[in-house]
Amino acid sequence: MKIIPELQDSIEFYIFWIFAGLVFIQLLYSIFFFGRLAFWKNKTVSSDFPPVSIVIAARNESDNLYQNLPKILEQNYPAPFEVIVVNNQSIDDSKYLLDALSRQYSNLVITEVERSKHLAPSKKFPLTMGIKKASYEHLVFTDADCAPASNLWLRKIVEKFSDKKQIVLGYGPYNKRRGFLNKIIRFDTTMIAVNYFSMALNRIPYMGVGRNMAYTKSAFQSTSGFKSHYSLISGDDDLFIQEAARKNNYTIQPDPESFQYSEAKDSWKSFVLQKSRHYTTSPHYKVFKKMMLGIYPASLILMLIFFILLAFQSGWWIHALAGFGFVTLIKWWLLGVCFKKLKSPGFIALLPLTDLVYVLVLPFFYYSALQKNSSKWK
Repeated sequence: MKIIPELQDSIEFYIFWIFAGLVFIQLLYSIFFFGRLAFWKNKTVSSDFPPVSIVIAARNESDNLYQNLPKILEQNYPAPFEVIVVNNQSIDDSKYLLDALSRQYSNLVITEVERSKHLAPSKKFPLTMGIKKASYEHLVFTDADCAPASNLWLRKIVEKFSDKKQIVLGYGPYNKRRGFLNKIIRFDTTMIAVNYFSMALNRIPYMGVGRNMAYTKSAFQSTSGFKSHYSLISGDDDLFIQEAARKNNYTIQPDPESFQYSEAKDSWKSFVLQKSRHYTTSPHYKVFKKMMLGIYPASLILMLIFFILLAFQSGWWIHALAGFGFVTLIKWWLLGVCFKKLKSPGFIALLPLTDLVYVLVLPFFYYSALQKNSSKWK
Protein backbone atom coordinates (compact mmCIF):
# COMPACT_ATOMS: atom_id res chain seq x y z
CA MET A 1 0.00 0.00 0.00
CA LYS A 2 1.37 3.43 -0.97
CA ILE A 3 1.76 6.08 1.69
CA ILE A 4 1.70 9.03 -0.74
CA PRO A 5 1.23 9.15 -4.50
CA GLU A 6 4.22 8.77 -6.78
CA LEU A 7 4.81 11.23 -9.60
CA GLN A 8 4.70 8.54 -12.28
CA ASP A 9 1.16 7.61 -11.23
CA SER A 10 -0.20 10.66 -13.06
CA ILE A 11 -3.93 10.06 -12.70
CA GLU A 12 -3.80 8.97 -9.09
CA PHE A 13 -1.38 11.80 -8.31
CA TYR A 14 -3.75 14.52 -9.47
CA ILE A 15 -6.85 12.87 -8.02
CA PHE A 16 -5.21 12.51 -4.62
CA TRP A 17 -3.93 16.07 -4.35
CA ILE A 18 -7.15 17.60 -5.64
CA PHE A 19 -8.98 15.53 -3.05
CA ALA A 20 -6.52 16.67 -0.38
CA GLY A 21 -7.07 20.30 -1.38
CA LEU A 22 -10.85 19.88 -1.10
CA VAL A 23 -10.47 18.26 2.32
CA PHE A 24 -8.36 21.24 3.39
CA ILE A 25 -10.99 23.73 2.15
CA GLN A 26 -13.75 21.88 4.00
CA LEU A 27 -11.67 21.75 7.16
CA LEU A 28 -10.69 25.42 6.94
CA TYR A 29 -14.28 26.51 6.29
CA SER A 30 -15.64 24.41 9.14
CA ILE A 31 -13.14 25.76 11.66
CA PHE A 32 -13.34 29.44 10.69
CA PHE A 33 -17.10 29.59 10.12
CA PHE A 34 -18.94 26.83 12.01
CA GLY A 35 -16.30 26.89 14.74
CA ARG A 36 -16.69 30.65 15.21
CA LEU A 37 -20.40 30.26 15.94
CA ALA A 38 -19.98 27.06 17.94
CA PHE A 39 -17.71 28.71 20.51
CA TRP A 40 -19.01 32.28 20.33
CA LYS A 41 -19.90 33.64 23.75
CA ASN A 42 -23.20 35.48 23.73
CA LYS A 43 -22.79 38.59 25.85
CA THR A 44 -25.11 41.51 26.49
CA VAL A 45 -23.85 44.49 24.52
CA SER A 46 -25.75 47.17 26.43
CA SER A 47 -27.73 47.39 29.66
CA ASP A 48 -29.60 50.47 28.41
CA PHE A 49 -33.06 49.83 27.04
CA PRO A 50 -34.26 52.55 24.66
CA PRO A 51 -37.90 52.99 23.64
CA VAL A 52 -38.71 50.67 20.75
CA SER A 53 -41.12 50.42 17.82
CA ILE A 54 -42.09 46.89 16.79
CA VAL A 55 -43.26 46.71 13.16
CA ILE A 56 -45.48 43.92 11.83
CA ALA A 57 -46.70 43.82 8.23
CA ALA A 58 -49.84 41.67 8.05
CA ARG A 59 -52.08 40.58 5.21
CA ASN A 60 -55.19 38.49 5.87
CA GLU A 61 -53.73 37.38 9.20
CA SER A 62 -56.71 37.74 11.53
CA ASP A 63 -56.30 34.28 13.08
CA ASN A 64 -52.57 34.72 13.64
CA LEU A 65 -53.03 38.24 15.00
CA TYR A 66 -55.62 36.99 17.46
CA GLN A 67 -53.29 34.27 18.70
CA ASN A 68 -49.89 35.98 18.64
CA LEU A 69 -50.30 39.75 18.86
CA PRO A 70 -51.12 39.84 22.60
CA LYS A 71 -47.84 37.97 23.27
CA ILE A 72 -46.02 40.81 21.52
CA LEU A 73 -47.99 43.57 23.20
CA GLU A 74 -47.41 42.09 26.66
CA GLN A 75 -43.62 41.76 26.46
CA ASN A 76 -41.69 42.29 29.67
CA TYR A 77 -39.70 45.35 28.63
CA PRO A 78 -38.42 48.08 31.00
CA ALA A 79 -38.95 51.00 28.61
CA PRO A 80 -41.85 52.28 26.49
CA PHE A 81 -42.55 50.32 23.32
CA GLU A 82 -45.20 50.44 20.63
CA VAL A 83 -46.41 47.75 18.26
CA ILE A 84 -47.22 49.03 14.78
CA VAL A 85 -49.35 46.66 12.72
CA VAL A 86 -49.59 47.58 9.05
CA ASN A 87 -52.78 45.93 7.83
CA ASN A 88 -51.84 45.50 4.20
CA GLN A 89 -54.85 45.21 1.88
CA SER A 90 -56.55 42.56 4.02
CA ILE A 91 -60.00 41.29 3.10
CA ASP A 92 -60.57 39.18 6.23
CA ASP A 93 -61.54 40.37 9.72
CA SER A 94 -58.13 41.83 10.55
CA LYS A 95 -59.40 45.42 10.69
CA TYR A 96 -62.14 44.61 13.22
CA LEU A 97 -59.82 42.50 15.35
CA LEU A 98 -57.15 45.21 15.42
CA ASP A 99 -59.70 47.86 16.32
CA ALA A 100 -60.85 45.73 19.25
CA LEU A 101 -57.29 45.09 20.42
CA SER A 102 -56.42 48.79 20.19
CA ARG A 103 -59.10 49.51 22.80
CA GLN A 104 -57.42 47.01 25.11
CA TYR A 105 -53.77 47.88 24.45
CA SER A 106 -52.68 51.50 24.41
CA ASN A 107 -49.34 50.64 22.81
CA LEU A 108 -50.94 49.20 19.66
CA VAL A 109 -50.73 51.45 16.59
CA ILE A 110 -52.64 50.50 13.44
CA THR A 111 -51.90 51.60 9.89
CA GLU A 112 -54.29 50.62 7.13
CA VAL A 113 -53.15 50.09 3.54
CA GLU A 114 -56.14 50.03 1.21
CA ARG A 115 -56.38 47.55 -1.63
CA SER A 116 -54.76 48.71 -4.86
CA LYS A 117 -53.74 46.91 -8.03
CA HIS A 118 -50.79 49.26 -8.30
CA LEU A 119 -49.07 47.97 -5.15
CA ALA A 120 -46.40 45.30 -5.54
CA PRO A 121 -47.18 41.98 -3.76
CA SER A 122 -44.27 42.27 -1.33
CA LYS A 123 -43.67 43.36 2.26
CA LYS A 124 -41.48 46.33 1.36
CA PHE A 125 -44.22 48.94 1.01
CA PRO A 126 -46.06 48.05 4.26
CA LEU A 127 -42.73 47.78 6.10
CA THR A 128 -41.76 51.23 4.85
CA MET A 129 -45.14 52.58 5.98
CA GLY A 130 -44.61 51.05 9.42
CA ILE A 131 -41.11 52.51 9.72
CA LYS A 132 -42.37 55.99 8.79
CA LYS A 133 -45.13 55.64 11.39
CA ALA A 134 -42.67 54.55 14.11
CA SER A 135 -42.15 57.00 16.97
CA TYR A 136 -38.78 55.64 18.02
CA GLU A 137 -35.31 55.22 16.52
CA HIS A 138 -34.91 51.53 17.40
CA LEU A 139 -37.04 49.19 15.28
CA VAL A 140 -37.78 45.50 15.80
CA PHE A 141 -39.45 43.38 13.11
CA THR A 142 -41.48 40.20 13.21
CA ASP A 143 -44.45 38.60 11.40
CA ALA A 144 -48.05 38.09 12.40
CA ASP A 145 -47.69 34.31 12.29
CA CYS A 146 -44.81 34.33 14.79
CA ALA A 147 -44.95 33.74 18.53
CA PRO A 148 -42.06 34.83 20.76
CA ALA A 149 -40.27 32.09 22.67
CA SER A 150 -40.72 34.05 25.90
CA ASN A 151 -41.91 37.37 27.29
CA LEU A 152 -38.26 38.42 27.27
CA TRP A 153 -38.00 38.27 23.48
CA LEU A 154 -37.99 42.05 23.02
CA ARG A 155 -35.54 42.61 25.87
CA LYS A 156 -33.13 40.00 24.46
CA ILE A 157 -33.20 41.50 20.97
CA VAL A 158 -32.83 45.11 22.06
CA GLU A 159 -30.02 44.41 24.55
CA LYS A 160 -27.75 43.76 21.56
CA PHE A 161 -28.07 47.36 20.37
CA SER A 162 -25.33 49.84 21.25
CA ASP A 163 -23.80 53.00 19.85
CA LYS A 164 -21.80 50.82 17.45
CA LYS A 165 -24.38 48.08 16.80
CA GLN A 166 -27.30 49.26 14.70
CA ILE A 167 -28.45 45.91 13.28
CA VAL A 168 -29.41 42.78 15.21
CA LEU A 169 -29.93 39.46 13.42
CA GLY A 170 -32.21 37.06 15.27
CA TYR A 171 -33.49 33.55 14.62
CA GLY A 172 -36.93 32.32 13.60
CA PRO A 173 -37.27 28.51 13.92
CA TYR A 174 -40.38 26.51 13.07
CA ASN A 175 -42.50 24.58 15.52
CA LYS A 176 -41.82 20.87 15.76
CA ARG A 177 -44.62 18.80 14.25
CA ARG A 178 -45.02 15.23 13.02
CA GLY A 179 -43.94 14.28 9.53
CA PHE A 180 -40.87 14.08 7.33
CA LEU A 181 -41.54 17.42 5.63
CA ASN A 182 -41.52 19.22 8.96
CA LYS A 183 -38.13 17.68 9.75
CA ILE A 184 -36.75 18.78 6.38
CA ILE A 185 -37.97 22.35 6.85
CA ARG A 186 -36.64 22.61 10.40
CA PHE A 187 -33.25 21.27 9.35
CA ASP A 188 -33.12 23.69 6.43
CA THR A 189 -34.03 26.60 8.71
CA THR A 190 -31.39 25.68 11.27
CA MET A 191 -28.72 25.26 8.60
CA ILE A 192 -29.56 28.65 7.11
CA ALA A 193 -29.25 30.24 10.56
CA VAL A 194 -25.90 28.54 11.15
CA ASN A 195 -24.70 29.99 7.85
CA TYR A 196 -25.85 33.59 8.25
CA PHE A 197 -24.80 33.74 11.91
CA SER A 198 -21.37 32.29 11.03
CA MET A 199 -20.94 34.64 8.09
CA ALA A 200 -21.88 37.66 10.20
CA LEU A 201 -19.39 36.68 12.91
CA ASN A 202 -16.73 36.55 10.19
CA ARG A 203 -17.69 40.01 8.93
CA ILE A 204 -19.52 38.77 5.84
CA PRO A 205 -23.15 39.61 6.69
CA TYR A 206 -25.50 38.63 3.90
CA MET A 207 -28.96 38.08 5.41
CA GLY A 208 -31.23 37.84 8.41
CA VAL A 209 -34.84 36.69 8.73
CA GLY A 210 -37.63 39.23 8.47
CA ARG A 211 -39.59 37.49 11.21
CA ASN A 212 -36.92 38.30 13.79
CA MET A 213 -34.52 41.16 13.21
CA ALA A 214 -33.93 44.70 14.37
CA TYR A 215 -32.27 47.84 13.11
CA THR A 216 -32.34 51.57 13.65
CA LYS A 217 -34.07 54.18 11.52
CA SER A 218 -30.65 55.58 10.76
CA ALA A 219 -29.52 52.25 9.31
CA PHE A 220 -32.70 52.12 7.19
CA GLN A 221 -32.24 55.66 5.93
CA SER A 222 -28.56 55.06 5.14
CA THR A 223 -29.64 52.86 2.20
CA SER A 224 -32.67 54.96 1.22
CA GLY A 225 -34.74 52.07 2.54
CA PHE A 226 -35.49 49.35 0.01
CA LYS A 227 -35.10 51.69 -2.98
CA SER A 228 -32.36 49.78 -4.81
CA HIS A 229 -34.34 46.51 -4.87
CA TYR A 230 -37.92 47.67 -4.45
CA SER A 231 -39.01 46.00 -7.69
CA LEU A 232 -38.09 42.56 -6.33
CA ILE A 233 -40.57 40.48 -4.34
CA SER A 234 -37.95 39.60 -1.72
CA GLY A 235 -34.87 41.36 -0.44
CA ASP A 236 -36.05 43.11 2.72
CA ASP A 237 -34.08 40.66 4.85
CA ASP A 238 -31.01 39.94 2.70
CA LEU A 239 -30.32 42.61 0.07
CA PHE A 240 -31.14 45.31 2.62
CA ILE A 241 -28.80 43.73 5.19
CA GLN A 242 -26.01 43.55 2.62
CA GLU A 243 -26.37 47.28 1.98
CA ALA A 244 -26.93 48.46 5.55
CA ALA A 245 -24.43 46.23 7.37
CA ARG A 246 -21.08 47.98 7.21
CA LYS A 247 -18.09 48.71 9.43
CA ASN A 248 -19.13 46.04 11.93
CA ASN A 249 -22.38 47.85 12.85
CA TYR A 250 -24.22 44.54 13.21
CA THR A 251 -24.42 41.64 15.64
CA ILE A 252 -26.33 38.40 16.17
CA GLN A 253 -28.68 37.18 18.88
CA PRO A 254 -28.90 33.36 19.16
CA ASP A 255 -30.31 33.34 22.72
CA PRO A 256 -33.21 30.81 22.83
CA GLU A 257 -35.41 33.32 24.67
CA SER A 258 -35.10 35.65 21.68
CA PHE A 259 -36.44 33.15 19.11
CA GLN A 260 -39.63 33.74 17.15
CA TYR A 261 -41.49 30.51 16.36
CA SER A 262 -43.91 29.96 13.48
CA GLU A 263 -45.61 27.09 11.67
CA ALA A 264 -43.81 25.42 8.78
CA LYS A 265 -45.36 24.81 5.38
CA ASP A 266 -47.55 21.70 5.29
CA SER A 267 -47.07 20.65 1.66
CA TRP A 268 -44.05 19.99 -0.52
CA LYS A 269 -45.37 22.34 -3.21
CA SER A 270 -45.66 25.31 -0.88
CA PHE A 271 -42.24 24.58 0.61
CA VAL A 272 -40.57 24.43 -2.82
CA LEU A 273 -42.29 27.67 -3.84
CA GLN A 274 -41.13 29.34 -0.64
CA LYS A 275 -37.54 28.19 -1.15
CA SER A 276 -37.58 29.23 -4.79
CA ARG A 277 -38.86 32.69 -3.85
CA HIS A 278 -36.08 33.08 -1.30
CA TYR A 279 -33.49 32.38 -3.99
CA THR A 280 -34.85 35.01 -6.41
CA THR A 281 -32.59 37.62 -4.80
CA SER A 282 -29.37 35.57 -5.06
CA PRO A 283 -28.49 36.77 -8.59
CA HIS A 284 -28.28 40.27 -7.09
CA TYR A 285 -25.64 39.30 -4.52
CA LYS A 286 -22.14 40.65 -5.03
CA VAL A 287 -19.63 38.23 -6.56
CA PHE A 288 -17.61 37.91 -3.36
CA LYS A 289 -20.62 36.86 -1.30
CA LYS A 290 -21.77 34.46 -3.99
CA MET A 291 -18.32 32.93 -3.93
CA MET A 292 -18.23 32.64 -0.13
CA LEU A 293 -21.68 31.06 -0.05
CA GLY A 294 -20.76 28.65 -2.83
CA ILE A 295 -17.42 27.46 -1.47
CA TYR A 296 -18.84 25.10 1.12
CA PRO A 297 -21.44 23.20 -0.96
CA ALA A 298 -19.26 23.11 -4.08
CA SER A 299 -16.18 21.81 -2.26
CA LEU A 300 -18.26 19.23 -0.37
CA ILE A 301 -19.80 17.86 -3.57
CA LEU A 302 -16.42 17.75 -5.31
CA MET A 303 -14.83 16.13 -2.28
CA LEU A 304 -17.47 13.38 -2.42
CA ILE A 305 -16.80 12.80 -6.13
CA PHE A 306 -13.04 12.55 -5.66
CA PHE A 307 -13.53 10.37 -2.58
CA ILE A 308 -15.47 7.89 -4.70
CA LEU A 309 -12.81 7.99 -7.44
CA LEU A 310 -10.05 7.29 -4.94
CA ALA A 311 -12.02 4.56 -3.20
CA PHE A 312 -12.06 2.58 -6.45
CA GLN A 313 -8.34 2.96 -7.03
CA SER A 314 -6.44 -0.11 -5.84
CA GLY A 315 -4.41 0.76 -2.77
CA TRP A 316 -5.89 4.24 -2.38
CA TRP A 317 -9.08 3.64 -0.46
CA ILE A 318 -7.34 4.09 2.89
CA HIS A 319 -6.19 7.61 1.93
CA ALA A 320 -9.68 8.51 0.79
CA LEU A 321 -11.30 7.13 3.92
CA ALA A 322 -8.82 8.83 6.24
CA GLY A 323 -9.25 12.28 4.66
CA PHE A 324 -13.02 12.08 4.25
CA GLY A 325 -13.49 10.59 7.72
CA PHE A 326 -11.33 13.18 9.46
CA VAL A 327 -13.05 16.23 7.98
CA THR A 328 -16.48 14.63 8.54
CA LEU A 329 -15.75 14.11 12.24
CA ILE A 330 -14.58 17.72 12.67
CA LYS A 331 -17.68 19.07 10.92
CA TRP A 332 -19.92 16.71 12.88
CA TRP A 333 -18.50 18.07 16.11
CA LEU A 334 -18.64 21.77 15.18
CA LEU A 335 -22.03 21.68 13.46
CA GLY A 336 -23.38 19.62 16.36
CA VAL A 337 -22.40 22.37 18.80
CA CYS A 338 -24.06 24.96 16.53
CA PHE A 339 -27.27 22.93 16.24
CA LYS A 340 -27.36 22.43 19.99
CA LYS A 341 -26.94 26.17 20.50
CA LEU A 342 -29.94 26.76 18.22
CA LYS A 343 -32.05 24.19 20.11
CA SER A 344 -32.03 21.57 17.34
CA PRO A 345 -30.26 18.62 18.99
CA GLY A 346 -32.45 16.05 17.26
CA PHE A 347 -30.57 16.51 14.01
CA ILE A 348 -27.07 15.98 15.39
CA ALA A 349 -26.96 12.17 15.15
CA LEU A 350 -27.40 12.14 11.36
CA LEU A 351 -25.60 15.41 10.56
CA PRO A 352 -22.91 13.89 8.29
CA LEU A 353 -25.59 12.35 6.07
CA THR A 354 -28.13 15.19 6.16
CA ASP A 355 -25.44 17.79 5.51
CA LEU A 356 -24.35 15.92 2.39
CA VAL A 357 -27.88 15.40 1.08
CA TYR A 358 -28.66 19.05 1.82
CA VAL A 359 -25.91 20.45 -0.40
CA LEU A 360 -26.89 18.05 -3.19
CA VAL A 361 -30.48 19.34 -3.12
CA LEU A 362 -29.67 23.07 -2.87
CA PRO A 363 -28.94 23.54 -6.61
CA PHE A 364 -32.46 22.34 -7.38
CA PHE A 365 -33.99 25.23 -5.44
CA TYR A 366 -31.53 27.75 -6.87
CA TYR A 367 -32.19 26.86 -10.50
CA SER A 368 -35.90 26.57 -9.83
CA ALA A 369 -35.83 30.18 -8.62
CA LEU A 370 -34.09 31.26 -11.82
CA GLN A 371 -36.77 29.56 -13.89
CA LYS A 372 -39.73 31.25 -12.25
CA ASN A 373 -40.54 33.95 -9.75
CA SER A 374 -43.30 33.57 -7.22
CA SER A 375 -45.46 36.69 -7.04
CA LYS A 376 -47.37 35.58 -4.00
CA TRP A 377 -46.48 37.25 -0.69
CA LYS A 378 -46.48 34.72 2.20
